Amino acid sequence: MIQSYEPLLALFHSHLEKYKSGLSTLEPEELYAPENYILSLGGKRVRPLLALIACDLFGAPPQRALNAALCVELFHNFSLIHDDILDQAPLRRNQPTVHHKWNTNIAILSGDVMLVKAFDVLQSEPAEQMIPLWRVFTKTAIEVCEGQQWDMNFEQEAEVSVEAYLKMITYKTAVLLGCSLRMGAICAGAGEAAQEAIYHFGKHLGIAFQLLDDKLDAFAEDAEAFGKQTGGDIISNKKTFLLLKAFEMANAGQRKRLQEALQIKADKAAEKVQLVKTIYSELGIEQLVQQEADLHTSKAIAYLHALNVNNDKKVLLEQFAGALLNRSV
Repeated sequence: MIQSYEPLLALFHSHLEKYKSGLSTLEPEELYAPENYILSLGGKRVRPLLALIACDLFGAPPQRALNAALCVELFHNFSLIHDDILDQAPLRRNQPTVHHKWNTNIAILSGDVMLVKAFDVLQSEPAEQMIPLWRVFTKTAIEVCEGQQWDMNFEQEAEVSVEAYLKMITYKTAVLLGCSLRMGAICAGAGEAAQEAIYHFGKHLGIAFQLLDDKLDAFAEDAEAFGKQTGGDIISNKKTFLLLKAFEMANAGQRKRLQEALQIKADKAAEKVQLVKTIYSELGIEQLVQQEADLHTSKAIAYLHALNVNNDKKVLLEQFAGALLNRSV
């Protein structure tokens, strides 16, 4: 998937390692060691890579976007630290979460300083770029927090619309992909219309990715390769596109069966997953979530095609987007 962009990924990794090397000298150690720890857990680094891709796409040296790439990676990992606290998650990438390895108070404070430093790394940017970079990043950071709150609200609400769910995943997940690309475009000196187009490409790509992640949670054939428990969203009664669409389309009998299935306790998880998936099959939910993802993929590609940039680089980015979405795990 990322093979064609290996040089850009290597460029970012080098920049990240230089940043991390400075953390070991900072005190108090308890504040900065968790930052170094979570940044060392790996991950695909998709968001910082997108910033470098966009800068290169608009004809500028990708090195110009290294601080923008570091900014979004720091913010993303800050959000992971706090999300893990909110979700009471014990593991992140098969390693103890920050609040489990240290404690909740340290995790909150270490996450806080990462958020501040995400803004701080942009201060070295040229003045004509720093303000628009801060503007798009600030807007996105607020939206991500709004999306997280909506997600938590949904856990307490009896009914949630499909439209509300799509808005939530747009804010919680997709806008940061769009922001990463737009920041790279700003660093390249791209015009406002081009910035808008690449932002919407990333946003719709992010929506499609989350929808397909919902689909895989229920229907992935290889749970070990997927990296999550198949049917985990069903077991936890998580209000995903699939569940909300099923309630929207179900007749009275199917709705009753679905509600009864959701009451099944965790000790009968396999039975619960099978019952819900049977109703999904009756309603064609797997096909519907794929159609919705395809719709947003098409919108993303249309924004990409509208850009007046090097065609080979545009094709490469389209292929990258396709590989990101066309996965079975």
